[in-house]
Amino acid sequence: MNSARARGLVIAALHLAIVAGLGGKLLADRAMRPRVWARAAPFDPNLPIRGRYVRLRVEAAAPAGIDDRTISNVRLSKDGDRLVAAPTNGSDGLYARTISRNGEQVVVVERWLAYFIPEHVPDPSIRQPGEELWVEITLPRQGPPRPIRLGVKKDGQLTPLDLN
Repeated sequence: MNSARARGLVIAALHLAIVAGLGGKLLADRAMRPRVWARAAPFDPNLPIRGRYVRLRVEAAAPAGIDDRTISNVRLSKDGDRLVAAPTNGSDGLYARTISRNGEQVVVVERWLAYFIPEHVPDPSIRQPGEELWVEITLPRQGPPRPIRLGVKKDGQLTPLDLN
């Protein structure tokens, strides 16, 4: 085997190791890190360059004593079956703001998530009145949450969507 071919195989093996390592980390996070359903606000469902996806902004329960203002950095965590946001002083938090929804303060994370959908599936962000779009997310140690699947909440009942 010549040296150019050997170098090519080494580079290919290195690329495979990098991709496999990243995939393994994401699968390990999904298995070991907290998972929680959160209300999502969809917007801009299609960008031709990236394919079909739903852009989501995740909502979390606000900490006590927060009014309608911007919170510069929050850390998301799971409390029971709820996603909660807590202010953090570190620069590794997520930029967020609070809004009032039905008399309750809610934190809206400004960094959007992309949930990719197959071309043959109708846009799941278009909901009937009385239905809310929710997303199940993994909460990594650092960085934004990672979407797992979408669901619809209607009359207090959350039903995961089959988008395959």
